[in-house]
Amino acid sequence: MNLLAFAARRLAGAVVLLVLLSAAVFAATAVLPGDAVSAVAGVDASETQRAEVRAELGLDRPAVQRYADWAAGAVRGDLGRGFVGERPVADVLATRLPNSLLLAGLTLAVTAPLATLLGLWTGLRGGVADRVVSTSAQILAAVPEFVVAALLVAVLAVWLEVLPRVSVIPLGGTPLDVPDALVLPVLTLSAVGLAVATRLLRASVADTAARPYCEAARLNGVRGVRLAVRHILPNAAGPAVQALTLTTGALVGSAVVVENVFDYPGIGRELQLAVAARDVPMVQGIATALVAVMLAVLLLGDVCARLLGAREGHGR
Repeated sequence: MNLLAFAARRLAGAVVLLVLLSAAVFAATAVLPGDAVSAVAGVDASETQRAEVRAELGLDRPAVQRYADWAAGAVRGDLGRGFVGERPVADVLATRLPNSLLLAGLTLAVTAPLATLLGLWTGLRGGVADRVVSTSAQILAAVPEFVVAALLVAVLAVWLEVLPRVSVIPLGGTPLDVPDALVLPVLTLSAVGLAVATRLLRASVADTAARPYCEAARLNGVRGVRLAVRHILPNAAGPAVQALTLTTGALVGSAVVVENVFDYPGIGRELQLAVAARDVPMVQGIATALVAVMLAVLLLGDVCARLLGAREGHGR
């Protein structure tokens, strides 16, 4: 199968998965305790007022019909309006999603080179260094994001007082206007991402280094940097890309937690507020957008890994 056919097949699968996951999100919002009527009409509203609000919001229609109408609008680029404040979902995404993508991009800029160096070093070196780094990464990967965030706040914001505790962005500004507000969220996500990526990259490098063509190269006197550059790196590149892709996917979920801890104005923060208000259109639109971003990243990673895998063996 050539690369174009492979990409088309993966894209078709991603579209089907996106539809299924959007339906799953819609079903999940239907079983949340409470409803949007109470959030809009108030808990003291009469039954007549609640019925009027329910009809106004379209919640008196069957769930299947509501999802079908939402999906038809989404295809046209209309994600509807939120129940709370009647904000267009597309406008919220246009405002908040770039902030989250900035956070993810900065995190990857920190994580990718460090994880590559650590993964290559431990995968080739082995011994005590490998065990120390691998154990540390395993422990760090098991620590919840909010615990890492709390520790960083305690040290850097409370004790040393060198960074702000929350990410306060001026009205109408962007996170780049206040670089200090990005540091703690990026450090928290980088710690989590580094732990995951290092373990995956280390396993990929160690597996490649143990293959017969690398053993043959060692018997012929090829060692050190030359062995890594000519034989290991070219053949570990595909799995390494997939490892970084999986790390990026994990960062999407972590970002939702971290944005809420630091009150960062990203899409994860908006999702939490929408869930709390039972704002179904907002939850539906944001969750579907996050799924779409994750699937796009996975698709790009699969295509890059396939492209690099097609060249495998050139460095042998």
